[in-house]
Amino acid sequence: MDYLEFKITCSEEFRDILVAELSAIGFDSFLESESGLDAYAAEEGFDRLGFEEIIARYKDLADIQLTEGILPKTNWNEEWEKNYDPIPVDDLVYVRASFHPPVKGFKHEILINPKMSFGTGHHATTFLMLRHQGEIDHQGKRVLDVGSGTGILAIMAALLGASEIEAFDIDEWCVENGNENFASNHLDIKMGLGTIREVKPPGIFDIVLANINKNILLDEMALYADLIPSGGFLLLSGFYESDIEDILAAAKKHNLGKVKSQTKNDWAALVLKKS
Repeated sequence: MDYLEFKITCSEEFRDILVAELSAIGFDSFLESESGLDAYAAEEGFDRLGFEEIIARYKDLADIQLTEGILPKTNWNEEWEKNYDPIPVDDLVYVRASFHPPVKGFKHEILINPKMSFGTGHHATTFLMLRHQGEIDHQGKRVLDVGSGTGILAIMAALLGASEIEAFDIDEWCVENGNENFASNHLDIKMGLGTIREVKPPGIFDIVLANINKNILLDEMALYADLIPSGGFLLLSGFYESDIEDILAAAKKHNLGKVKSQTKNDWAALVLKKS
């Protein structure tokens, strides 16, 4: 079966929204790019009208530009293996695929076979989140991973000693891939499907992780805050350094104060604490 390939240039804050919208009309594979994303759908049964409606809806808002092509039947694993390199995060963790050999000198190792899901560790936001996790005590803590992607942050939480982990994503492909990665790392975690409002994670969480985008983080800030006890932590990323003040202003309304921030390639990550 041939696949249609759409190379989409768009504003960063609309990337996840486009993934969700396109997933709903049959797109089943996505790859991050520096300028947006590459989206893939089977040519057979392609919903052309639905696709055009989505692009028209967000074209001006997201500053969309796209090119379309046909990708012959592809061995997806072979394609991403060509461009997937291991990622060292300081001496904390070595993130590798199953076809890479292990490397000594790191406290932890994570196996990620990302296929077409986001969250391989290559993106600056994931790298920063992993680094921040290494600076927070996870031992015996309940952890919530919002918008889990490949499940990499949930896996990191488990390696750091979290006693209970909840994870979910809005994309069925991510859920499938995330569960595969949990199994590869010998973890008894099951990723749920849906938004935080749909999943309604039960109870209180000592640490909430959310690497999504600015708009969603602002929209869901109150929900995160309600799940965190006094003294609990909220780790955020998925936004630019220039967005930090907007994020902090929204967090302050819910008694969440800045502990620290880090940046990489203009991207930012925050550690917030509930007072």
